[in-house]
Parts: sequence; structure tokens; C-alpha cells
Amino acid sequence: MLKIKGISKKFITISGEKIIFDGLDLNIGEGDFVTIIGSNGAGKSTLMNLIIGNLEPEAGSIIVDDTEITRMDAHKRARFISKVYQNPTFGTAPSMTIKENLAMAERKGKTFGLRFGLKKGSEPRYKEILSTLGLGLENQLDTPVGLLSGGQRQCLSLIMATMQRPKMLLLDEHTAALDPKTQIMIMEKTKEIVERDKLTTLMITHNLQDAIDYGNRLIMLHNKEVILDITGEEKKSLTIDKLLKVFHDKDKNAISETMLFQ
Repeated sequence: MLKIKGISKKFITISGEKIIFDGLDLNIGEGDFVTIIGSNGAGKSTLMNLIIGNLEPEAGSIIVDDTEITRMDAHKRARFISKVYQNPTFGTAPSMTIKENLAMAERKGKTFGLRFGLKKGSEPRYKEILSTLGLGLENQLDTPVGLLSGGQRQCLSLIMATMQRPKMLLLDEHTAALDPKTQIMIMEKTKEIVERDKLTTLMITHNLQDAIDYGNRLIMLHNKEVILDITGEEKKSLTIDKLLKVFHDKDKNAISETMLFQ
């Protein structure tokens, strides 16, 4: 589903040139749920921004479902790539109601005017979708999204990002700003949606236990490259201690646990 070939990306900083990737290659299979971890500044968010089109590489190519998207405008990629952000205030329109936000997500990639309206019969479907969250949002369809709690809004963002079953779903630390109980609920809902719809998913996380527990593949980025790529039974048998040992064995500079959780 995703082919990254020879991607190079650098930034110019006050202290000089900072190379993030230098010829990175990465292949993600259709339906893979990949958790991505790495030390601070390893390029996790840069990778997602390159995929979604917020950044352009200096060299290399990005291919999604056999379509070259390296220079494609971000708004065109949004038709088949969805992203849920770390900040619960992103991904929704706060002045619009819950049902208006859902209607907007339902028409993603389609043209509509200022009065796009709601399709006949939409409300019962929206209520059914929202009722699975167990947050009572199905009874608040006319509530402006700006009045929701952070957890409620992040749940709505997840629903909106997956309504049209995108070819790729990007999750950028989408539970990091939430309380532990809400984190667990959203992660379980994420797993349910990804597995049900067989969505190809990349999830950045600093929670090593989540990286182990969720998904079928785990990737570690460090020093401009993938230094760890675990799937199948090897991933299922991981513990945090085993994972940290692998990191230390792979990286002679001895990545610290603090760096991985930042």
C-alpha cells in the first residue's frame, strides 16, 4: 500500500543543516497496522508529514496504492489519506455541531457549497456510529463540537477520519493528550475500526506498551533509518524490557528509556 523509496529530508536550523532522512526506504503492506517509535528527533512526525503532504522531500518518492504522490498537493491526498492529530482541537470544526462535522467528513473529497446540508436519513446512522463509543454523543448531535471535552472530541476525530475508509490512516500520538482511562478507550476503538475495515495504519506513539499491544508490526526509527522492524510472533512475545534491550543491542549509542518516552 505504501512504498517509500530513497527519501531524503533536511531542515535548516540556527545551528546549521539537520538531516532527518538520507535515502530512507520503507514498504508498508495493505492492511498493516504499524506502530512507530523512536528517540526524540528521529523523524517520526516528519515521516507522517511527508506522507500527508505537509512537507516535500529533497529526493526520493512516495507511492500509495501504486500512485505516485511525492509532489501531489496535500488537499488531494486528503481524499484517500486521513490523519488524527495529538491535539484534540485539531481535526474538527469547533463552531459546527457534531452532526455537521460528521456530514462534512462523510462528504470528504467531494465538492459542496456553504450549504452542503445533511443527507436524508443521516441522523439515525450518526447516532448508531456514535453509540458504540459509550460517551452519549449520539444524544448530542446538535451540540457544537467546541463544547465537548478533549476525549469526546478526539473520539469524534477518529470517527470522522475513518468514515470514508481511507487507503491510509495516520495516527500522530492521538492519545497522548488524554487521561489514562480515555486513552485506553480510544485505543480499543482504534483497534476495532482498523481491524474491522482492514485499514492500512501508521501510529506514532511514545507509549511502549501500546506499541507492543497494538498492531501487527513495530518499527523503530533512529539516526536517519529504521533500526528495528518486528512482526508476527516476535512482536507478540515482546515486553518493554525486551524491547529496550533490543534497542540497546541495535544502537551502539545506547538509547535511553527517557528518550523513547519523550
